[in-house]
Amino acid sequence: MTRIKRALISVSDKTGVVEFAQALAERGVELLSTGGTAHALREAGLKVLDVSDFTGFPEMLDGRVKTLHPKVHGGLLYLRDQAEHEATIAEHGIQPIDLICVNLYPFEDTVARPGVTFEDAVEQIDIGGPAMVRSGAKNMRSVTVVTDPADYDRVVSAMDAHEGNTTLELRVELAQKVFARVAAYNAAIASYLAREAVVSSEDCARPFVLAYGTGTHLRYGENPHQEACLFVDADTREATIAGAEQLHGKALSFNNYLDGDAALEAVKELAGEPGVAIIKHSNPCGYATGKTLAAAFEAAWAGDTVSAFGSVIAVTQPVDLATAECLKGRFVEVLIAPDYAPDALEYLRQKSKDLRLLKLSNTLQKPAHGATIRQIGGGLLVQDRDVGLVANWVTPTEHPFPDEMQSLAYFGIKACKHIKSNAIALVRAYAPEAYALLGMGAGQPNRVDALRKLAFARAEENVNALFAESKVYGQSPKEFRAKVMHECVLISDAFFPFADSIEHAAEGGIRYIVQPGGSKRDEEVVAACDKYGIAMAFTGMRHFRH
Repeated sequence: MTRIKRALISVSDKTGVVEFAQALAERGVELLSTGGTAHALREAGLKVLDVSDFTGFPEMLDGRVKTLHPKVHGGLLYLRDQAEHEATIAEHGIQPIDLICVNLYPFEDTVARPGVTFEDAVEQIDIGGPAMVRSGAKNMRSVTVVTDPADYDRVVSAMDAHEGNTTLELRVELAQKVFARVAAYNAAIASYLAREAVVSSEDCARPFVLAYGTGTHLRYGENPHQEACLFVDADTREATIAGAEQLHGKALSFNNYLDGDAALEAVKELAGEPGVAIIKHSNPCGYATGKTLAAAFEAAWAGDTVSAFGSVIAVTQPVDLATAECLKGRFVEVLIAPDYAPDALEYLRQKSKDLRLLKLSNTLQKPAHGATIRQIGGGLLVQDRDVGLVANWVTPTEHPFPDEMQSLAYFGIKACKHIKSNAIALVRAYAPEAYALLGMGAGQPNRVDALRKLAFARAEENVNALFAESKVYGQSPKEFRAKVMHECVLISDAFFPFADSIEHAAEGGIRYIVQPGGSKRDEEVVAACDKYGIAMAFTGMRHFRH
C-alpha cells in the first residue's frame, strides 16, 4: 500500500486546518498550499511549498488562476497503476498529489448577507476549488479528498491504521461528499442568479436545481417502519422549522417537523402582533390573536381543547413567563418561538424533559414570496407561495359587509388558508381587536360536510363551554349561542358551488360570510344570502390547500 506523500491544502473555512496539517506533516506528508492558507500554516511553524512554486507558474488575475494547471490536475488524475500514465507524468515532470484538502469560497454565506452586491456575489463563485476536488474525487482509487473539517480526524486515524494511507471505502465516501457539495454549491449559485432576476425569464419552468448536503437521520418517518432524514437549506433567509435551534427536549420526529412547519407558516400570517397557532395533523385546531401573548394562547387553546392535546404550537413573540405558565397541566409536543425569557425557559424545562423548545434562527415576518415544492411520483410540482389574502373585496348582497367586521374577516382568511381543503373557518372577536378560531372543518370531499358536520359541531361545543364559563344571567343557552354565532364570520377557502351551504349557515345563525366567489351559481348563492339576511363578501382569491 502506497502511503500519502504529498497533500495540497487550500481552504476558505480554516476550522481545524492547522491541526490537520500538523498531523499530516508529522506523518511525513509534504504540504502544498496557496494564499491565506499557506500563510496560516507558516504562522503555525509548518513548512509549506507554494502551489506557484510547485507548478512553476505564478498566481494571476487577482488569484482567479492559481491551481488550474496540468501539474496540479495531472498529479491528481493520473492512474497510478497504468504504465502509459506513469510514463506521461514522468515525461512532463508531474508529481503525484495524494491528498487534497479544499473547501469552497463561501458563496452561500456571502449572498445571505444583507445588501450584498451582485459583483461581490460573483467574486465568490469558486472555479479552481470545484475543479480540484472533482479531479481528486474522480481518481478516488488513489486520491483522498477532504472537503469537510469534520472528516480531518477520520483521515488521520485511517492513515495511522493503514500504513500512512486511507482505505478505498473511506475515499469513496469522501468522493461522494465532494460531488454532493459541488452540486449544492452550483445549485446555490443558480438559485441566486434566478432570485436576483439576472436571468431573462421569470417562468417557473426554467431549469430548477435542488441539492443538499448531508442530512440528519430522524428516528423514523411518518410511521416506524419508514426511514427518514432531514436536509436543511443552506441559504434560507427567513424563519424556518428546519433552521430553528432546539433548546430543550427530545429529538424531533418526522411528524413534528411537518406539524412544526404548518404551525410556523400559519403564525407568520399574524407577525407583528401577539399570535398563536396550534397545529394537529397539519391543521390549525387553535388560532388566535390577543392583547398579550398569554391571552392569545388561552384563546387559541380554547378553540379545540381535545385536539390541542399533543399539538405543535408556534407563537409570534418571545415567550414570557405568563405564556409559559399557560402550558401547566397541558401536554404539548413542540413549542416554537422567536425567543424565550430566561424565567420562562427555566419554567418550561422544569415542566417536562420531553417538551421540545425551538428558537427561530431568523426574524419571524409575514410570509415572503418564493416557491413551494411538492414531490409526486416521477417529478416535482413547483408553484408560487400563497402569500395573498384578498384580490378584490366586493359585497354583492343586499346587506353590506360592515367595515367593523372586516378586521375579523381578514383574520379568518388567514386561518382558513392554512386549513386543508375543503376548508371552512368560523371566527369571532372574543375581546376588542382580539380574534380566535371558534370552529373549523378540514379535508372533506365536500364543503357542506366541512361546514355542517365539522365546523358547526366544533363551534357548538365551544359555545356551550363559553356559556358555562361566562355565567350569563337572563339568557338561555340558545339565546347565548345565537348571539355568539350572529357575531361570527364564516370563511370558505373556495366558492360555494350551490346555495345549500348558505342554507346550513343560516340555520346555524351566521350573518356574515366571506368567500372567493367565481362560481357559475354565484347569483343563486347571493340570492340565498339575501333571503336569509346574510351579508357576504367576495375576495376574488381562492386558498385551496391540498
